[in-house]
Amino acid sequence: MAGSYRMCVCFTRKFKVTEAGPPPDVNEAFFKYTDGGTHMSAEQLRRFLMEVQGDGGVSIADAEKIVDQVLQKLHHIAKFTRRTLTLDDFHHFLFSADLNPPVGDQVHQDMTKPLSHYFIYTGHNSYLTGNQLSSDCSDVPIIKALKRGVRVIELDIWPNSTKDNVDVLHGRTLTAPVELIRCLKSIKEYAFSSSPYPVIITLEDHLTPDLQVKVAQMINETFGDMLYSPECECLEEFPSPEELKYRIIISTKPPKEYLKAESGKDKGIKSRKDKDSDDDTWGKEPLDLVSDQEDGDVSDTFTSEDSDGESQQPEVSAYKRLIAIHAGKPKGGLKEALKVDPNKVRRLSLSEQALEKASENHGTDVIRFTQKNVLRVYPKGTRFNSSNYKPLIGWTHGAQMVAFNMQV
Repeated sequence: MAGSYRMCVCFTRKFKVTEAGPPPDVNEAFFKYTDGGTHMSAEQLRRFLMEVQGDGGVSIADAEKIVDQVLQKLHHIAKFTRRTLTLDDFHHFLFSADLNPPVGDQVHQDMTKPLSHYFIYTGHNSYLTGNQLSSDCSDVPIIKALKRGVRVIELDIWPNSTKDNVDVLHGRTLTAPVELIRCLKSIKEYAFSSSPYPVIITLEDHLTPDLQVKVAQMINETFGDMLYSPECECLEEFPSPEELKYRIIISTKPPKEYLKAESGKDKGIKSRKDKDSDDDTWGKEPLDLVSDQEDGDVSDTFTSEDSDGESQQPEVSAYKRLIAIHAGKPKGGLKEALKVDPNKVRRLSLSEQALEKASENHGTDVIRFTQKNVLRVYPKGTRFNSSNYKPLIGWTHGAQMVAFNMQV
């Protein structure tokens, strides 16, 4: 009985992956250190690592170990008939993340110049977990920012609901507050987890003097010797990042004498509303400017323009002594605000729109200001979704603190 059969034949086809050959600069380096030869010895590899990659501590034993690792990884042999690298071996080693990882966190720049000579990784409303209007406030985004290397943390400080303690929140929004002390403790714990260079805390202060005293106690007790407090009230020049390693720096407006007069309070409430508006006051020249929105604080609304440090309450003076980088409170137009005082340095904050107008009308003044002082640029108030602006205009004019929303 005849039958019919079907046959299925399977074929396995192997493809060899063709890798790109070594680029010209790798060829050049290989032949330079092998003196035109076809194999690189451990000693020749050691010279390359020291002279080209800057690894001054590498020994001949380290180089021999690298050669063995490359050969074992590429050729899968336990015992080597040779202990040298071919051009392909050398090429593979250079681009291997395991065998030749990226350069670590070494700093190669000169960090001994004044702080104003450097761009500083800066956060905006660092405590927010999401959008600018209704997200929660927390120390978690602050911790994340510090782990990413952010060096400037912004905290908006307000009286709590019972007026006896201090919260961090985005004022006049639906954001849920977080206690200031919790934020301070997290900053202390994570400040130098990714970098030894100073962490600057910018305070947007909306406190009355009694709560400023409480903040001073919190800051002193939390940071202790980590806190940088200059000997003189106003610095003539900023210290260098090298001098400020592992230090915490406070930057805000110095408080003035607290006036209890009811008329002063009434005037202060109106002034505070004006200052904390989302309108860009800097963009309205000519104007009689009191302060910019981001650095506004309620204490300034209860001030006497003729007051000085000696007339302040001693407790408030303790708060003032914590402030290492004074935020400017210029009067008059933007050109006046950008004037350089030869006897002291300060920080000035501008919104992104204000910076655009300043760069158009007073570009030279902005650059001259940033040569000695610190300029902080922050996102406009209508970026409710925590978006960001293009930072290049700030950097090209020397703005050291270009503040980014990092909530999303």
